[in-house]
Amino acid sequence: MLLLPPTMWVEVPSSSQCGWRSAAAVCVLEAAAILMQRTVVVAGGGISGLTACYHLIKDAKVSKISELGLEGELLPVPRDHPAAKNRYLYVKKSLHKMPSSIGEVLRTIPPFTRPLFLCGLRDLTAPRGPREDESIHDFFTRRFGKELADIVVDSLCRGVFAGDCRKLSLRSCFPFLHEAERRRRSVILGMVTGGGETPLIDSPLIQRSKKERWSQWSLRGGMQTLSEALEDYIRQKGVEVHKDTPVEGLEIGGDRRWQVRLPHGSIAADHVFSAVPAAGLSRLLAPVAQPMATILHELSAASVAVVNLEYEGDILPISGFGHLIPSFEDRAVLGIVYDSLAFPEHNRRGTASTRLTVMLGGAWFESSLGDPDKVPLEKLLNLATEAAATQLGLSGKPTRAITNLNKSCIPQYTLGHWKRMENLFTYIRQNHLPLSLIGASYEGVSVNDCIYNAKKSVYSLTGC
Repeated sequence: MLLLPPTMWVEVPSSSQCGWRSAAAVCVLEAAAILMQRTVVVAGGGISGLTACYHLIKDAKVSKISELGLEGELLPVPRDHPAAKNRYLYVKKSLHKMPSSIGEVLRTIPPFTRPLFLCGLRDLTAPRGPREDESIHDFFTRRFGKELADIVVDSLCRGVFAGDCRKLSLRSCFPFLHEAERRRRSVILGMVTGGGETPLIDSPLIQRSKKERWSQWSLRGGMQTLSEALEDYIRQKGVEVHKDTPVEGLEIGGDRRWQVRLPHGSIAADHVFSAVPAAGLSRLLAPVAQPMATILHELSAASVAVVNLEYEGDILPISGFGHLIPSFEDRAVLGIVYDSLAFPEHNRRGTASTRLTVMLGGAWFESSLGDPDKVPLEKLLNLATEAAATQLGLSGKPTRAITNLNKSCIPQYTLGHWKRMENLFTYIRQNHLPLSLIGASYEGVSVNDCIYNAKKSVYSLTGC
């Protein structure tokens, strides 16, 4: 129950395009179980922080996206749509469609040198791995073969994490695969028999997505609309929003209450939800929780340049979601998404156009592009247009281009990440710190992961 009009501080970087923000939000709640008031600060105003604040001030039993007024704005893409079925790899200077039928799995198709079903047979007979954690590349090499790991898995990790599969942790990046092998020895058998974590919530919208077999979704006004709707909802509940006001310090007293220091004052809080990146939280906690600050400092993140290109006419030579590029083919360019095919609703009205998103850098940013603080945006734009020309045959200059350099934007769950997370949460529990960690730095980098984990953390605190 909201007892007093809370306050929310939001800092929005000028380069933000997707609603990722650094912020602080204060909510005063009634903890019914102990019949007392508690002040909760949500630090970080990206999708995780906004989601946490949303669930702190709403009826926990209600979970409808229609409450945000967005149900009519949804743009679902079903699994039988070309943008869902057709995904490509760019290997040896050519585009290759990934297998999407049994027939394609049973025969040899480029760029592979043997049928992919043989990789599945290898998994069914391979022994369970002895290690607590291993790299994604090692795991797939051991279970499915080196060719699949070098081409498919390398590309997939570049597209999802902008990371190097030889350094990323299988247990942290793909916990369901780790669990499948642990339970049934075979990944395939483990996936078929299920047994994963039960979803925290269900709703008519989730049921609709399952019934209609959504592969992906967006919003008519873009994903920024979700952040804006959450902020509007919070404002309507009496939250006062102050932008460009970062958290400058965290201190904790003998009464186990936080003092959250802001440029124009401080707030006393009974509990803090931190959705700021791990590096930022490390600096804030260094004076009061050095062991935590040390662990947080070890968590790295990759920089990614995102270049949006628009060309006149419907000129894509193929139909699909997009293509990824393995690191041995091109270290600088991670992949290209064909936005206009999946979401034509975002195209300019009255004329046909082709829209692309080109992703650059990631774990290879410094080695292939240079210092993120110094690389010229023009260089990134030129690389993106060259990739579109070389890989898709889109000659000529785009009619419109937007270049964004997102520094340290995607956390890298490297080997041992699960143990670092275990140590963090153990420290919080053993020291009775009134602190919850949410956001992409810890247990999932996707929007869905961030929303789910923020909601789960709020439920853990409130008991709802």
